[in-house]
Amino acid sequence: MLSKVFGAGIRGTDGFPVCCEADVESGFPQITFIGSLSASVRESAGRVRTAIANSGIYLEPKHVTVNLSPADFRKEGCAYDLPVAVALLRAYELIPDTLLRDSLFAGELSLGGELLPVRGVISMVSAAKEACLKRCFLPEENLREGSIIAGIDCYGVFSLRELLSLLRGESPLPAPAVYEENADHADTMPDFSELCGQELVKRATLLAAGGRHNILYIGPAGSGKSMVASRLPSIMPEMSMEERLELSRIYSISGLLDPKEPLIRKRPFRSPHHSISAQALAGGGARPRPGEISLASNGVLFLDELPEFRTEALEILRQPLEERCVHISRVYGSFSFPANFQLVCAMNPCKCGFWPDRSRCRCGEQSVRSYIGKISKPLLDRIDLSVEISPVDYAALRKTRKEQSSAELRLEVERVRELQERRFVHSGIRFNSEMSAAMLQEFCPLSEEDDRLLQQLYERGSMSVRGLHKILRVARTAADFDGESDICHRHVCEAVAYRSLDEKYWGGRSGESNKIQLPLQLEKNRRRRRPVWS
Repeated sequence: MLSKVFGAGIRGTDGFPVCCEADVESGFPQITFIGSLSASVRESAGRVRTAIANSGIYLEPKHVTVNLSPADFRKEGCAYDLPVAVALLRAYELIPDTLLRDSLFAGELSLGGELLPVRGVISMVSAAKEACLKRCFLPEENLREGSIIAGIDCYGVFSLRELLSLLRGESPLPAPAVYEENADHADTMPDFSELCGQELVKRATLLAAGGRHNILYIGPAGSGKSMVASRLPSIMPEMSMEERLELSRIYSISGLLDPKEPLIRKRPFRSPHHSISAQALAGGGARPRPGEISLASNGVLFLDELPEFRTEALEILRQPLEERCVHISRVYGSFSFPANFQLVCAMNPCKCGFWPDRSRCRCGEQSVRSYIGKISKPLLDRIDLSVEISPVDYAALRKTRKEQSSAELRLEVERVRELQERRFVHSGIRFNSEMSAAMLQEFCPLSEEDDRLLQQLYERGSMSVRGLHKILRVARTAADFDGESDICHRHVCEAVAYRSLDEKYWGGRSGESNKIQLPLQLEKNRRRRRPVWS
């Protein structure tokens, strides 16, 4: 007899329905699996047969063929154990098909017949809903995760024996699970009120959060770079339900989802060690899995000690920063993972971390140039703001003045984000940092004075086209924070100042020192923008 049961597979972060067909006929007793399967799926024959036997069910030895379609998608993982077992039992006419036609089954079977949790349940249940199925049978440990998806009934079972009782009608179906968030959620993120002084750094960080601009902090060891970066998520608005589902889907596939709280609330803050490989950063493997840049989606990817990262790991960021996704190709297909992250970097100005304090820094000229030269110009061009951090003096540390809290700063960021949503409501983007060249013409008009300034910077080789566009985007965000509908001269000057460190440490577009007459308020910055060693 031929039977059909629905399971689900994962491709990238998306689920797709899989039809598990089982055919039982007389012949040499064996189980044959077909349908572009990995070794872990083929091994399910032994697990399923033993689990059924240990559940008290006898299967007469016959020739069994199991097909998993569609054949052009490779099937991997242990989530097919349960649908294969149910298809076998139906093919042996041991269960009716009353509930099988519009149900999805997913779960790994132990040899004793217990159901074990699997990865990617959110994507699987979403695929079942899109395929117009009515219900899903899942391992009990995955039930809370599956119930996140509204519009489809989810039931949790502990064992194959319990599932058979439900499918045979011996036990009534329980009420489907309804997802409810835990009320005792506590926000434990570090707060900006703990940061003394550093007003320029706070301003740059506020702009980065408001327009979702990438930012680089440069300063000596112990100046507070990591302290500032770790507080950036605390001033970002709460995630929308769409963002939470996308992030939870990624973490579910990676096996990092908390079963007690499967719908992630806090924006991620991923801080990988500088020894990380390019594959671990971007994702990949024989069975492609999301990397750190995907795990940081809708949040912050913090790269501390930036020059210490491997060159290939840093350069692999260039494409995801532009396209907001990462593509991984394998012989059996291509996979795409979201990479909608905000890049935050920190670095010392030299290997010992104390330049330009010549009383403490012992690095030679070549050592400094070699250290900062590890950061390529194309990667720097993708960073919107660069800001220097100096150690806070003792007087500022002892001041009793109350600093702005993260909650207060978040209100400002939310106001600017709402302004951007109204501005780009029909544009297909959400943030100033995503504006195209055509949008810059529309939303970032400049005065003749500001236009001449940018022309002078560009023609003298101080920046690339991408860098010029970054200045306009940051200036637009600065104007939004100041409540200005038009970009003013001070906003352009501020945005230019945030690009000045590129020339100070790495030189201009041509690598030469450029003598440009900047406005008065930038003269002090300009005098500090000489090349590292002159």
